[in-house]
Amino acid sequence: MTDTPARIRAAFAEAGVTGWLHALDIDSGAQLDAGADQPVCTASVHKLCLLVTLHQLAAAGALDLGEHIECPSAGRTPGPTGLAAMLDPVRMSVRDVAYLMMAVSDNAAADLLLGRVGLDAVNRTTRRLGLTGTHAVHTFGELFATIRADAGPGGARALTDPHVITRLRALDPARTNHSTPRDMTRLLGAVWRDEACTPEHGAAIRRILGLQVWPHRMASGFPFDDVHVAGKTGSLPTVRNEVGVVEYPDGGRYAVAVFTRTAHTAATLPAADAVIGTAARIAVDALRAP
Repeated sequence: MTDTPARIRAAFAEAGVTGWLHALDIDSGAQLDAGADQPVCTASVHKLCLLVTLHQLAAAGALDLGEHIECPSAGRTPGPTGLAAMLDPVRMSVRDVAYLMMAVSDNAAADLLLGRVGLDAVNRTTRRLGLTGTHAVHTFGELFATIRADAGPGGARALTDPHVITRLRALDPARTNHSTPRDMTRLLGAVWRDEACTPEHGAAIRRILGLQVWPHRMASGFPFDDVHVAGKTGSLPTVRNEVGVVEYPDGGRYAVAVFTRTAHTAATLPAADAVIGTAARIAVDALRAP
């Protein structure tokens, strides 16, 4: 595995991104480090921390996942999917809101749940699990508010200007929701080993992560019917991330966290998406090598 980090860095460079990766064999503990302790902006990857928090609270009897909560039509956190894109009031269970938050990265769903449990609960969860480099600074609505403020009067069009990108607090790990690749694989390993929650709740988390609809990042590196990828993406201007677990039919289970930045401001960069799958595949193949 000695040349594997170099191969991963070369793949990142070819795709025009700077990237950081950590991969973990969940059962043996074997690891692969390609910038594993780099502080990174989590973007929507942080929704995983919220999901684990919900299930820990439910396991402790402090939250009923079947409880119905209201999402009014006014004041929703913006976004292109789920509740964020809907026009009418909605009432649904906590667990179904959490499904939307994870499967289609629904920002309004995430903030509805944060309104129910609070940021402090999420940070208590990550501290208890030993994720010392992981911290939630703000809700998703607050995160997008910083982007609007930092972009200035040019609005969304200004986000194509590299000079504007440099002043976005949302892209500075010191001032936004953040983690490290190693923390995220540690979290995933704890979920898959039923250490983060009771087995019942661990199974529920794994189910939801397996329902994510986006196949263009990590899953693209594993185009096999008998290999299962469960994960969570995260995106911001110039940022593309995904953390997930790759499961093989022989029982092998590998947690992989990939975080990337690019100098290109275009919203559509297929090579930058696909390299997340490429890098994850290189890492998992190395962990599976004799």
